[in-house]
Amino acid sequence: MQKIMIAAAALVAMMLGSPVQASAGMLEAKVSISSQTMTVRKHGRVLYTWKVSTARKGYVTPRGTWRPKRMHRMWHSRKYDMSPMPYSVFYHGGYAIHGTGAVKQLGRPASHGCVRLQTGNAATFYALVREAGMNNTRIVVTN
Repeated sequence: MQKIMIAAAALVAMMLGSPVQASAGMLEAKVSISSQTMTVRKHGRVLYTWKVSTARKGYVTPRGTWRPKRMHRMWHSRKYDMSPMPYSVFYHGGYAIHGTGAVKQLGRPASHGCVRLQTGNAATFYALVREAGMNNTRIVVTN
């Protein structure tokens, strides 16, 4: 009888989805330093792959996995001459994914450490994070 109950519980878990499957519904932004791209996935499906700029020589874009900490439609960097950072999604201290006007530099290292996107793409990502929620968003930065 106990084996039947365990089997039934396993069947129900498969039908309803396990916690591992639930995480596939998350929004994920995966930044690749080597390819200077960011791939955005929702429900495990690729929505976008965009060119980015990460840290240039002498600076660092930290590697790791984070959840967004705060968001600002427009932020001005207090550290770097009040430079505009539209559609900022801060994920680790002062590091953020944000828009830039320096679009000719996208696809190669050029920032002080943040992940820069074309401003329209940053707006799209910002809206996706707002929709999914910061707790349901994961930002992964890899080599």
